[in-house]
Amino acid sequence: MHKLYRQIRTGALLCLMLTPLFYIIFVIYTKQLFKADSIACYRLRGNSLPDISEANPKKGKSIFFHETSCNSYIEGKITLFPRQACAVESAALLNPDYDVYLLFTSPGLIQYENTQSDRIIKALLSYKNVKIQHLDYEKYTKNTPVENLYKDGKVEASLYARSHASDVLRYLTLWKYGGIYLDLDVIVIKSLQDLPPNYAGSESENNVAAGVINFSPNGKGHEFAQKCLDDLHKNFNGKDWGYNGPGVITRLLKKLCNAKKAKEMLKKDCKGFKVYPKETFYPVEWWNWKIYFDSNYNEKMLNITKNSYIIHVWNKHSVNTKIKIKSDVPYSIFAKRYCPKVFAECDEHF
Repeated sequence: MHKLYRQIRTGALLCLMLTPLFYIIFVIYTKQLFKADSIACYRLRGNSLPDISEANPKKGKSIFFHETSCNSYIEGKITLFPRQACAVESAALLNPDYDVYLLFTSPGLIQYENTQSDRIIKALLSYKNVKIQHLDYEKYTKNTPVENLYKDGKVEASLYARSHASDVLRYLTLWKYGGIYLDLDVIVIKSLQDLPPNYAGSESENNVAAGVINFSPNGKGHEFAQKCLDDLHKNFNGKDWGYNGPGVITRLLKKLCNAKKAKEMLKKDCKGFKVYPKETFYPVEWWNWKIYFDSNYNEKMLNITKNSYIIHVWNKHSVNTKIKIKSDVPYSIFAKRYCPKVFAECDEHF
């Protein structure tokens, strides 16, 4: 009896000693997983959507969006914000001959409950050319020129992990399949189907942006994508926000166009690559993003965007600026026209 008592007491003491340790480990892990820029959820396994690695996207005839946050894991199901969904719907609506892929790096499944997120996901899937799938980052990067960036923890250790995870994916996806990459903070306002096979747009006199990129799946386009991956493999920089995104395409085009600034590239022979002026995809500069939310600019915006294919609302700056669905500002006007199904499912704000 005394021996049994000692065993129970020893076990209890051991539990008491280990419980704080387990708690500390749990707290550290949870903080890592849920910190604002963590990509820890990429390494988690569980039930998820069909994986893009098992699919066969139409090469050169697909549009790709990447959702690289861990929001869906945190919420316990695939979730999407209205403005993200608007980007996808506008692309699908105006480019019916293209398949439009929305790829989630966060694990999770779609659950059709009566929430705003679930309703807008259902609205997106009413388009036959919209496909929502999972992207397993480890599997997706395996045996590619950028495998080391994820395998060795370089992306995860970045000061801007989610942004840089997205930067790597946009070039990798276009290397795999060709086609069009778009950021999730855009609205497509004109069909992209007749544009040339290899292009991007300048966002200023100096730089080319990485929010809209098209590479052909073969020939020169694939060569351009390869050069971008080689740049990332050799020069990935986790301390500079723009180095791995716009920095990569700008450095490539400086060489292709034999130019020092984006404004010089507009009239240059860039070896089969087209650089568009900023009004084509970025009609409003990032420092003027607030005019998208100001009704005083409604008429001016129509003039600014008359030659635009896409508007870019600079989510990094505008994400916390809410729009009431009954308001009449440039952003909501575009949304009502080019993502009508998503806009109709918004509760109070867009």
